[in-house]
Amino acid sequence: MSNLKKKLVNGEFVVTAELTPPKGPEINQMIDKLKELKPLVDAVNFTDNPSGKMRMCSLAACKISLDLGFEPVLQMTCRDRNRIGIQSDLLGAHALGIRNLLLMTGDHPILGDQKEAKPVYDIDSSILIRLINNLNNGLDINGNRLNGKTEFFYGGVVNPNAEPLIPQLKRFEQKLKMGAEFFQTQMIFEIEKLEKFMDYAQRFNTKVIAGVVIIRSKKMLHYLNSKVPGVSVPKWLIDKIEGFNDEDVEKFGIDFTAKLILNIMEKKICHGIHLMAFSKVEEVKNLLNYIKI
Repeated sequence: MSNLKKKLVNGEFVVTAELTPPKGPEINQMIDKLKELKPLVDAVNFTDNPSGKMRMCSLAACKISLDLGFEPVLQMTCRDRNRIGIQSDLLGAHALGIRNLLLMTGDHPILGDQKEAKPVYDIDSSILIRLINNLNNGLDINGNRLNGKTEFFYGGVVNPNAEPLIPQLKRFEQKLKMGAEFFQTQMIFEIEKLEKFMDYAQRFNTKVIAGVVIIRSKKMLHYLNSKVPGVSVPKWLIDKIEGFNDEDVEKFGIDFTAKLILNIMEKKICHGIHLMAFSKVEEVKNLLNYIKI
């Protein structure tokens, strides 16, 4: 059993962080970040060509993390591989010792830096979750017997910010029926939306990790709102920082995220937090020291 699964099953509040693998073969900077992150969080997620932009594969980054003694979460999308390639990569990941998976459909290549790339989308995230359930039962996607069983701890994504929310809740239930063991949310800016989703989710026996982001600049917030699929920054928040200078934005960003996390913890709204889209480990360190996690 992975350490992440053990903590969630035991009711401990978990903290995970997100790293984007490098755009190129040089890994020293990523290794430095991993070494700094290791004492701060329970696991690190490696994105799978996020926003359709080509990067080193998540699987290789996860193996590098394992070699450093740091538990990774392999993110896998359906955009770039058919079901044969997905199953093959997953069996390889398991052989290398990777146990945690976060599964998603994936952003279309038209959003990325190689727009001429052909998307695959042979299956969607719900079918991918069922595929993992099969692997854990010693079967391939078609029910053919494998020579053993995998032991993946696997989850899906959910967006409590969606408007309307009902279609998102139906997708959430579908993923649960396919076997998802935990969920990670899209970036949360308004705790009321997370509470509304959790009021619904609590009727199911699943774990939810809330995605949060440290606001660093006005430019970052506008980029997230206009360029990142599924992210919706409330207008009141954008308006609030417009009058701030750069230093004020940074201070506000740490304070805003810290209060959000403390609120989540004090009210026991969900089971952990996932720090997304940070650029410096120092940001994570400052935030976690601020809230004394």
